[in-house]
Amino acid sequence: MKNIILTGDRPTGPLHIGHYVGSLRNRVLIQNEGNYDEMYVFAADAQALTDNFDNPKNVRKNVLEVVMDNIACGLDPNKVVFFIQSEVPELTELTFYYMNLVTVSRLHRNPTVKEEIKVRGFDESIPAGFFTYPVSQSADITAFKANIVPVGEDQLPMVEQAREIVRKFNSIYNTDVLVEPNAKIPNTENERRLVGTDGNAKMSKSLDNCIYLKDRKVFSMYTDPNHIKVEDPGKVEGNTVFTYLDVFCKDNSFSKYLPEYKNLDELKEHYRKGGLGDMKIKRFLNDILQEELKPIREKREELERNPEYVLNVLKEGTMKARKKAGETLKEVKKAMNYFE
Repeated sequence: MKNIILTGDRPTGPLHIGHYVGSLRNRVLIQNEGNYDEMYVFAADAQALTDNFDNPKNVRKNVLEVVMDNIACGLDPNKVVFFIQSEVPELTELTFYYMNLVTVSRLHRNPTVKEEIKVRGFDESIPAGFFTYPVSQSADITAFKANIVPVGEDQLPMVEQAREIVRKFNSIYNTDVLVEPNAKIPNTENERRLVGTDGNAKMSKSLDNCIYLKDRKVFSMYTDPNHIKVEDPGKVEGNTVFTYLDVFCKDNSFSKYLPEYKNLDELKEHYRKGGLGDMKIKRFLNDILQEELKPIREKREELERNPEYVLNVLKEGTMKARKKAGETLKEVKKAMNYFE
């Protein structure tokens, strides 16, 4: 069986380091390992409209933003197919067929949908498109017969929903047309769900607790509220700066930026005992982040000066995506046997 990878982003704003740690970095690693036959990355603009229906301009202007972020992080358009979701109408038709395979009660139980509804304060005023977007996401995955889907931990219920739809369709129509996807998530808990700069929940645009890939916002981060004076003992657990250091600190970070310490364990121990100020560890984290993000920012600035290149990448990729999705749709219709 082919290894086909599909992943994407909702274009509701520029991407932040939560996206980078939870998905983008993993995508680049997969690409560079090269153990795949096809790889697709898309701007999920149709999905973004489900909760931006009153502000379509926001979605439109951010399509290029998320694609530029992906390319700047290291994804190569010569190895990856980039496309725009709304420009592949075959996905809409597949979504319509899949709607009949999912009950309202099952959608209500989807943990990701429940959490997103709560965050957005929809209550009973849930747009139908938003409520059913797990079905749309299943169409995105299955249209390309993706068996590997790099996602953040919060998207695991969405991939499981897609697996259920695949099994039900294949069972009802006695076929093996659709392929069950498998989620690929980062290795550590902190990477899977990077906390926001306020120390609460996960990093999220809607909670305004992000560091965007083009930001330089570290010094306002939450640490230990009881660590008031430098000499006070500090708490490492739940301290956002140390959570980020767990994710981004490398073996050579100390020799470069904080040579008086051998490793992160030694730094943590000093903080716990007292005598280490918050500003010092924030400066250390800032140095590490700037090293990691500088080449990304430089590449992004280059792409911003050449939007035509990005548009051409999307045009060519969308044509390829339509062809692939069209082939799957034909197989789905043949399996359903209504159209011969």
